[in-house]
Amino acid sequence: MSVLLDLHEEITVVTLGTEESDALAGVARRLCTRADGRVDNVGWVAAAGEAWEETPPMLRQAVRTFRRDSGRHGTLLLRGLPLGSDPLPPTPNADNSVQRTATCPAAVLMMVASGLGDPVAFMAEKSGALVQDVVPVPDKETSQSNAGSVPLMFHTENAFHAHRPDYVLLNCLRADQDGSAGLRVVSVRALLPYLDDRTREALWAEEFVTEPPPSFATRAGAEGVPHAVLHGHEDDPEIRVDLVATRPMTRRAGSALARLRDCCEAVSLSVYLSPGDLVVVDNRSALHGRSAFRARYDGYDRWLQRTFVLADLRRSRRYRSQDGHVLNSWDVAESSWRSTAPTSTRDIFTTSRSPEAEGW
Repeated sequence: MSVLLDLHEEITVVTLGTEESDALAGVARRLCTRADGRVDNVGWVAAAGEAWEETPPMLRQAVRTFRRDSGRHGTLLLRGLPLGSDPLPPTPNADNSVQRTATCPAAVLMMVASGLGDPVAFMAEKSGALVQDVVPVPDKETSQSNAGSVPLMFHTENAFHAHRPDYVLLNCLRADQDGSAGLRVVSVRALLPYLDDRTREALWAEEFVTEPPPSFATRAGAEGVPHAVLHGHEDDPEIRVDLVATRPMTRRAGSALARLRDCCEAVSLSVYLSPGDLVVVDNRSALHGRSAFRARYDGYDRWLQRTFVLADLRRSRRYRSQDGHVLNSWDVAESSWRSTAPTSTRDIFTTSRSPEAEGW
């Protein structure tokens, strides 16, 4: 199915009926009892992959189709997903809030993620939790992060990272009270017709550097590795940029980045999520952001749960302890940043891991 959104453009929307939603809820309930309901347990993640095969065929077909071709806007909206029978608790407002215990929404999120590839997290981000709360946090209103409530600029998720996610999934548990928080998306396929030849040429050049956030510590003296904003096939490229963290290295790169920013504003779409909506953004072809909203911190603020997916988990094996689903932050220094090469194989695998933080 499809639905008309802003600018009279279409994104792919699949709405589950009551029968399909009830069936999915049943699969989610059974999944919550597996591996003691510990979301970050490797056994529970494996169980989520098995449970995916029991979900309604129409859901699996939609995800499979999107995985093969994410469409003009690189966005899939799933509607009518179950939230479970238990009353929803107050929206958390603690920094780095995560979901460690299986719930119906977390189970649905992880099953859909398993249909796209393998769920992953980054140790430096929310202690490596696979299911993360996206909520406003007091005193972080102006931050360019998932904790803020000012407009969030367009970006590739973890654009600085060598193993940035292929997909970003956001499951809506509670909408903001004013209905003003829109997920903004813009794909490279929609942008290309608005980019002149000079701008395209500059965006294809390795004349940009993207800084990591402070949570992703880099080795002392590490220097950003130049990269292109557009890469891949010239007729259907992928995009890698963060309009806050990516900086140009040349004058023409600066002009191209400014033009790209203007085009993003001109052709983007806004998706207003309601409880039971799950949106999938193809992080290779689409940028996403968010419009501003007012946080009240009264327990009824906007509440999304997020996870990331890699289509090819094997490529990141070097950075995942015991072949798990969490990438160590040290990966940034080695693969995305230029620094002194390790002197031995032992140096490569010597990392420190922070203890897991507890969520509700």
